[in-house]
Amino acid sequence: MAPIDLQFQNVSKRYWVDPRQEIVTQPPGLWRRIVAKWNPPRAEFWALRDVDFAIERGQAVGIIGHNGAGKSTILKLLSSITAPTRGQIEIHGRLVGLLEVGSGFHPDLTGRENIFLSGSILGMRRADIARKLESIVEFAEIASFIDVPAKRYSSGMYVRLGFSIAAHLEPEILLLDEVLAVGDAAFQRKCLARVAEMRNTGITTVFISHDLVAVRELCPRVLLMQRGQLIGDGPATDIIGKYQRMAAAPMGGDQIESPEGRKAQIAGITLLDDSGAAGSCFQTGHRLRVRLRYEAAEPLSGIQFHVFFRGLDNRTFCQFTTGEPYLNVEAGPGEIEFETDALPLAPDLYIVDAAIEQYRALASLDYRYACRTVQISPGREFKGAFYLPQRWRRVENGASLPR
Repeated sequence: MAPIDLQFQNVSKRYWVDPRQEIVTQPPGLWRRIVAKWNPPRAEFWALRDVDFAIERGQAVGIIGHNGAGKSTILKLLSSITAPTRGQIEIHGRLVGLLEVGSGFHPDLTGRENIFLSGSILGMRRADIARKLESIVEFAEIASFIDVPAKRYSSGMYVRLGFSIAAHLEPEILLLDEVLAVGDAAFQRKCLARVAEMRNTGITTVFISHDLVAVRELCPRVLLMQRGQLIGDGPATDIIGKYQRMAAAPMGGDQIESPEGRKAQIAGITLLDDSGAAGSCFQTGHRLRVRLRYEAAEPLSGIQFHVFFRGLDNRTFCQFTTGEPYLNVEAGPGEIEFETDALPLAPDLYIVDAAIEQYRALASLDYRYACRTVQISPGREFKGAFYLPQRWRRVENGASLPR
């Protein structure tokens, strides 16, 4: 058994919160104001409760969960920003956190000068910085601007240089936050490759992120947090799948329970891959089939079916619809399915909504929020917000020629 590099033993973290939010219209007396200032009423908030896990040397472990699940608290505890209320944390080895890229940069110093300044803050010796200087500049891809003051840098150049410095550290334990979401898509892939290279040298890696695609790529093992407690610990595919099912829980996964009294209602939704197998993880630019099951209380005409893909920020990214001509459906259960040869969505986690509408009706016959969640991972390589399949042909003198 490999040595343990990180261990949480029944760790809990408590914060005190002032619950008073009301506006006081009549100011209290002087003494009451003094007492209220120095001894305000407080309520307990447990950001972590009895969290217990161990990470062996050389392991790469992801930590996922919704906002407020306790991930940031674990980050602060590992970084010694705060201390646990109870329990014990053991760290065996030099821990370096790639958390805030560009921390310590001075806007009036050049990029070269900031490399030495930031590297020293992160614990690198001057001789080591000088030895790695060329590699740091090359990785950041800003050689032409290395002697320009940092205040002239774009935000992309700033984070490129910051990540490059941090990525050339030589830690024994590497702690990552959302730092990999820097720069454009090509540079993000470069960052992921660099972290994977560090991991493959035997560096213990802890990656705390909402980016499930990156977590799946970097971490064979994943911890799942919910409301300050550890509720899952296992292989990445299993734990990420559990997290996705939790996100879809309001609609109960494939089967959807509908209230009575509707003319038509959605009974279930299934996402299928090329082989017809149901799943929750698909690839950009690859084939996707979506099957809707519905129940009609009576024969209906003028019907449209819709499927929407929303991001976690509630923005709708795309809609698939039966369009025109409108459909007629018979009373009873039925199924309808659509297929796209090239899924246009960029890699991310999406929420799937579904709806049934009738021509000239004032409201949807049924609209289901968060029927499923789906993880889109990299497939076809592209740049931009979405992938659009296309056909090209040569044109000469106004005429199309064979390819």
